[in-house]
Amino acid sequence: MALEDAHGRLLGDLRVSVTDRCNFRCQYCMPAEGMPWIERLVRLFVALGVRDVRLTGGEPLVRREFPALVGRLAAIDGLRDLSLTTNGYLLARDAEALVAAGIQRVNVSIDSLARGRFFEITRRDALAQVLAGLEAIAAFPQVRPVKVNAVPMPGFGAEEVARFCELARSRSFQVRFIEFMPLDGDRSWRPADVLSGTAVRALVEAEHPLRELPREPHSTARVYAFADGEGEIGFVNPVTEPFCADCNRIRLTADGKLRTCLFSQHETDLRGPLREGATDEELERVVREAVWRKELKHRISEPGFRPPARTMSAIGG
Repeated sequence: MALEDAHGRLLGDLRVSVTDRCNFRCQYCMPAEGMPWIERLVRLFVALGVRDVRLTGGEPLVRREFPALVGRLAAIDGLRDLSLTTNGYLLARDAEALVAAGIQRVNVSIDSLARGRFFEITRRDALAQVLAGLEAIAAFPQVRPVKVNAVPMPGFGAEEVARFCELARSRSFQVRFIEFMPLDGDRSWRPADVLSGTAVRALVEAEHPLRELPREPHSTARVYAFADGEGEIGFVNPVTEPFCADCNRIRLTADGKLRTCLFSQHETDLRGPLREGATDEELERVVREAVWRKELKHRISEPGFRPPARTMSAIGG
C-alpha cells in the first residue's frame, strides 16, 4: 500500500541528503557514515511507492564513492527516476561515471553568471569550473533535462536575468529561479530579501515573451518556454506562491532522519532503529506513522512562523 498522509496526499518523491558537507559556503544555505543504510532505506521507500529519488547534500560529489552509491540505487527495482542536485564544482570529474552508474537528471546550482558576484555569494572563485561541469554533463544526451537553479539574492537585477536568459536560450537548459527561503546558515533571512518569482518573471518578459507550459503533477515550478527560442525558464515560488496542496515529497537527512516537510519542526529517527536491528516491517510502521503526520503547509508567510532548527545544508535541498 502506498504512503499516504492525513490530508490524502500520496508520497512518491524522496530527497536523500548523502552528506551535509559542501565545498561551497553559499549565503542562503550554510554558515556520516557508510552507504549501506542509505541503500536499505531507499529500497524500503521504493517498496512503499516512492518512484522518484533525488540525491542532495551538502554537496553530494564530495562524498567518497558517490558514483558507486548511484549505481546501487539505480539498480533498485521499481525506482523510476534517479536525479542529482549539485553545485557543479566536481561535475566535470564525475560526469561520465555518474551517467554510467545510472543518473538520469541533474540540477546544477549556479546563483550568478558573473564571476565577481558568484564569488560574493558562494565565497569561492569557481564559476569557470562549475560551468565546465555543466557542459560536461550536458554532453550526455541521456541526461535530460539539465536544469540550472538560481536563488536571486538582494542585488539580483536585470543584467543577471539577461545572462540566465541567454544561457537558457542558447542551450537546451531549463533555468529555474528559486525564491530565497528562511533556511540560510547565518539566520539573516528577512521577507524583504525575497525577490519574488513574479518580479523576476517581469524582468524576463520585459525582453522575452514567454509561453506558460502545463504544470506537471506535484511540480514545484511554473515553467515557461521562450516564444521564439530554445530553452525554458522556471519559477519556484515557495514563499509567495506555496505549492503545499499537492506536495508529495519527503526527505532523508544525511544522519538518517526522516523529514516530512522542508520546514518541519520535528524529525523521525530511522538510523537509530536500523542500528538496533529493526526489521523492514518495523521500519515501515515508523515511516507510515511519520508520513501520516505530514504537515498541511509550511506557513512561511503566516504569523508565528518559525524556521526549522536545521539549515538547508543539514536538511538537504
